[in-house]
Amino acid sequence: MLYEAIVEQLLQEMKDGKMRPGDKLPSIREAAEAFGCSRNTVIRAYGELEKRHRIYAVPQSGYYIAHRSQGWEDARGAAEVPDVIDFQWAGPDRSAMPYRDFQHCMNEAIERYREDMFTYSDGQGLASLRLQLARHLRDLQVFTAPERIYVVTGSQQALHLLVGLPFPNGKGNIVVEQPVHAGMVESLRGYRGEVHGISYEEGGMDLERLEALFRDGDVKFFYTVSRFHNPTGYSHTNEARKRMVELAKRYDVYIVEDDYMGDLDGDPRNDPMFAYDLSGRVIYVKSFSKVMLPGLRLGLAVLPDGLREGFLRAKAAADVHSPLLTQGALEVYLESGMFAAHIGRMREIYRRKAVLLQEAYRKHLPPGTAYTRSYSGFYTTIGLPAPLRAQAAADHLLQRGVRVDPVQRMYLPEFLQEDFLRLSVSQVEEGLIEPGIRAIGDGIRELLRQRTGVRFVKRG
Repeated sequence: MLYEAIVEQLLQEMKDGKMRPGDKLPSIREAAEAFGCSRNTVIRAYGELEKRHRIYAVPQSGYYIAHRSQGWEDARGAAEVPDVIDFQWAGPDRSAMPYRDFQHCMNEAIERYREDMFTYSDGQGLASLRLQLARHLRDLQVFTAPERIYVVTGSQQALHLLVGLPFPNGKGNIVVEQPVHAGMVESLRGYRGEVHGISYEEGGMDLERLEALFRDGDVKFFYTVSRFHNPTGYSHTNEARKRMVELAKRYDVYIVEDDYMGDLDGDPRNDPMFAYDLSGRVIYVKSFSKVMLPGLRLGLAVLPDGLREGFLRAKAAADVHSPLLTQGALEVYLESGMFAAHIGRMREIYRRKAVLLQEAYRKHLPPGTAYTRSYSGFYTTIGLPAPLRAQAAADHLLQRGVRVDPVQRMYLPEFLQEDFLRLSVSQVEEGLIEPGIRAIGDGIRELLRQRTGVRFVKRG
């Protein structure tokens, strides 16, 4: 059997739903037996599917279906739409992930740290990785020494530990923007101090309100995602960032700046808050999950000296140290220049998807529907027209073949809003963005007709 025939058969099985995203393919030996061909023929077929981004390899495990097939055509040449277009899942684009490059880096890390694998590592992180991270952070306008960098098992770990730590200012309350990602809400659940919210809207946030909280609220830290906010996709302006840092210094408040997607910001004029901080009050937190491989579970925090001992004790109690081999692989990936090349590709992909999303919003959403004008390529929100509610709308849209994310769980109780949906196009194929938004627009119109009797004319 020729390798082209194997490729076509497997593609057909993906199209028919017999093989779904995440399913494992037969091993090379099993496939050779099943197809009645040589192992080399199967290897060539799998290689072709990998080039087309239909499958990906996991070292020591095998091959897996990467995502729903794209570009299938019917007799008229129109692309088929899968059973469900998923705007809910917000992981990085699987088709653009550096599996092969990172496999090389993992192999190199095994060789480089083969002796260290039999001992516990430094709780602060590999010194050689922290050196590479310090160099990497310079490109983000974060200038710091390796000694102030702490490697964490995902940025969420850093946030969770910081919530529970006493701070040098001796204060006990926390301010978070509203809405805020669900992981932070969970970390704050049961917190003994007060948690104040402040609305983060398209025009920014009320800095007078923020100043009042800093002045009167006994605030130990303010948590903010300074660019490409989750769930809205908004970014603070440089002027707002400077003002927040000034307020933090004036009122002895720390800022926890979560810059989890700063790598995707291609505008060199945008600076993190850390760049404006001369007082040591900005704690910079960063993740590699959204721009590379979520399975890495690696992030970093840049901390002032006053938090060092408490943070290291808390981290040691949580996990002793972050995984050694993934640290080593990330070190190789950074020092080789692979990461810089990868980020260039990711910026282009996400920017293109974001443009398509905004065009689809303008074209297909009915009057009265609001949406955030974010070009992050990761998160935006849709504000539903009254009297629609997010959970009921999400359930209805799923029946129409579109999965979206209600954001009620991203609010503190006093800020709860039930008419917003979060969407991410990070894993949605470009050709499915407009059909998905069209289905959302049609679903909203249908719900409005059911609840109000109002009829809408669909725009061209």
